[in-house]
Amino acid sequence: MNKILLIIRREYLSRVKKKSFIIMTFLTPLLIAGIYGLIGYFTYKGIKDTHDRIAVVSTNKTLTEQLASNKHLDYQYVNKPLEEVKKSLKQSHYDYVLYLPEFSLAEPKGIVLFGAKQAGLSLNNRIAGDIEELIRNQKLKESGIAQADLDQLKTNVDIETKKIVEGKEESSSAGASTIIAFVAGVLMFMFIMLYGIQVMRGVIEEKTSRIIEVMISSVKPFQLMMGKIIGIALVGLTQFILWIVLTFTISTVAVTVFVDKAAVKKIAYETKNTKVNMAPTTVQAAGPMGDIQKSLAGLDFGKIITVFLFFFIGGYLFYSALYAAIGSAVDSETETQQFMMPVMLPLLLGYALSLSVVTNDPYGKVAFWLSMVPFTSPIAMVVRLPYGVPTWELILSMSILAAGFIGTVWMASRIYRVGILMYGKKTTFKEMFKWFTYRA
Repeated sequence: MNKILLIIRREYLSRVKKKSFIIMTFLTPLLIAGIYGLIGYFTYKGIKDTHDRIAVVSTNKTLTEQLASNKHLDYQYVNKPLEEVKKSLKQSHYDYVLYLPEFSLAEPKGIVLFGAKQAGLSLNNRIAGDIEELIRNQKLKESGIAQADLDQLKTNVDIETKKIVEGKEESSSAGASTIIAFVAGVLMFMFIMLYGIQVMRGVIEEKTSRIIEVMISSVKPFQLMMGKIIGIALVGLTQFILWIVLTFTISTVAVTVFVDKAAVKKIAYETKNTKVNMAPTTVQAAGPMGDIQKSLAGLDFGKIITVFLFFFIGGYLFYSALYAAIGSAVDSETETQQFMMPVMLPLLLGYALSLSVVTNDPYGKVAFWLSMVPFTSPIAMVVRLPYGVPTWELILSMSILAAGFIGTVWMASRIYRVGILMYGKKTTFKEMFKWFTYRA
């Protein structure tokens, strides 16, 4: 045990003392925040500033009304033949030409959007939505509904979601849960890949430098493998905790800077002077920041972070044992590709399905089995967690992952003990199977 602790200490300190580790630990949260900030800014700016000029050529006599321009689309009806407008499109001030042929309101067909450049999906959907609304309104008018009544039909609905847990209502948010699920899934995938590959590279480096021949005279291969795996796991855990602290600090500063202070003071003043007795509540920011705060307030971040740490450690230990076995079987990193694919495929499958199927149906059969199989459970379970997972499923998944880790370490150690001392021989799966069956 003391030998394993010495190896853990050596692996841990040799990495956390590196300048690259210190710099990236403090720089990564800022880079991530900056990247997401830029994505959000340019996405918002792109949506806000988009304005296309559409020349509408209509031969449709069924539609009695015209498409109304809005902040994103400027419709201008042109009384010219379609071919003439299409030919002069590049020289005109129009971006696209919309052709509305004759069709029945029950089955509109033949509508075409022409352009010198490819129309984007959002533009296509906006135009389709405007035409659908135009046809819907005309159908209603033909049914005898007045325009004033039509205007009153438009209503924006905001649904507040709540979960009933043990007879009590708890606030929840589908949007916040989905965001947390995506972030947790991406982080889990990134951490397992990053630190698992570090274990493999460390084994290859020690093997090719022949340091392993000296070390193996003092420690058993299993002790060496376990010390390396646990040491790098602690490095990852240290970095992750620091990222949480730094991200929380940056978020707090951002909220302080961007929250509308005047709105907060107004809410506080109105709350103080109201005659209605109200329970003490936390004043939230107005606008989008307030919506985000309200959405996140219903999530149990303590439980999410705790479970995330367990599955991060469990998933890392599970996969890093396999990566250590791969590292011991090859002489260079270029030879690892044929062995890495079978290891990476279940992780990629869990990642892809978790961010598509699981987020859409977190309580379905696919989500359940993905969160039980050790190869996919580290990602699938943390993605399901913000939506709420029964305690028995959580305990069962953790137990299976722990058992899977023990089995994987045992299997990998049998390959590791032989492969770590093999040099200059091209390794195959058949050869690795022979190593696995060798008696100690």
